[in-house]
Amino acid sequence: MVVQIQPWIDERDAEAVRHAVATTFVTEHNQTAIFERTLEALTGARHAIAYANGSCALFAIMRALEIGPGDEVIVPDLTFVASANAVILAGATPIFCDVEPDSMMTDLRCAGALVTPQTKAIMPVHLYGLATDMPPMLRFAEEHSLLVIEDAAQGVGVRRNNRHVGTEGRAGILSFYGNKTVTTGEGGAILTNDDALADACYRLKNHGRIKKSVFVHEEIGFNFSFTELQAALGIAQLSKLDEIIADKRRIRDRYVEGLADVGWLSFPRVPDDTSPVFWFTNVLCDNAEGLANHLTAEKIESRRFFLPLHLQPCYRYLHPSACPHSRRLYERGLSLPSWCGLKDKAIDRICDAIVSFGVPA
Repeated sequence: MVVQIQPWIDERDAEAVRHAVATTFVTEHNQTAIFERTLEALTGARHAIAYANGSCALFAIMRALEIGPGDEVIVPDLTFVASANAVILAGATPIFCDVEPDSMMTDLRCAGALVTPQTKAIMPVHLYGLATDMPPMLRFAEEHSLLVIEDAAQGVGVRRNNRHVGTEGRAGILSFYGNKTVTTGEGGAILTNDDALADACYRLKNHGRIKKSVFVHEEIGFNFSFTELQAALGIAQLSKLDEIIADKRRIRDRYVEGLADVGWLSFPRVPDDTSPVFWFTNVLCDNAEGLANHLTAEKIESRRFFLPLHLQPCYRYLHPSACPHSRRLYERGLSLPSWCGLKDKAIDRICDAIVSFGVPA
């Protein structure tokens, strides 16, 4: 079976983790500080705060911004459930917004119709290694007096108009889950240029205090700590980010070349002002489910797009949304094997399997 995604972990990563273990400082020490400074240098954010995972990081931003019961947050309908679940964890209500059919990002025309007196924030999601066009998003937020919280969980290394995703709103998050472009196993980070917000987010992950080993707690906080083992792995992974990005592009380019004559299949558009990181190589066709089943029979693993939030069983209690574009993208979208080190021979085999599927019914 050709797997759809797996991390690139090599001896450099293993040695970094062994070194961290040998120091006996295993929770948020020097390695964590280096990891955070490396993220700041990469993204241009004034503050990068390492967190247990991206979901906790999203929740903490909302908690620090006093988003809670009675508030609404506009979330794109085509995203992983963590985007909406963080809103719910904060006590607020996610409002599902359709996406643009070509970019797969939040449709601001749809969002405009969803704003109410209870709307406190909007959450652009930078999906699948591409990027939301942030200037229109920021203008929209200003017009409606909304906070902008960026979910850039899938966006490490992604830029648009030379700005790294997650750095243009009030705050943003990155994820380093096992299948992400850069992994720490679990893990996330908050990005912000707001000094006060950075302090508030740090206190929230450190039991409500700004310093460790101090047992006076200014406010209620939680334990969303990072570890030195995660940080060491993350530093090693970030050191080869350019290699990862280049290999992800090689993989997509090989697919584009191998599938150029397949008229019933296309690739999502990449805007000229975007420097993507092809976390997944995605294709669109009129029978994604059938193609996925065909590839499985050929011992090739693929992945369907995220099931739109308004169709998720867990959100039955929320007011239903009409999001035809996200539903159509789900029906048409498929993620192909996309892991670093995937050989050209394997990609050619996958392309041959896709061609053999024929014109979808």
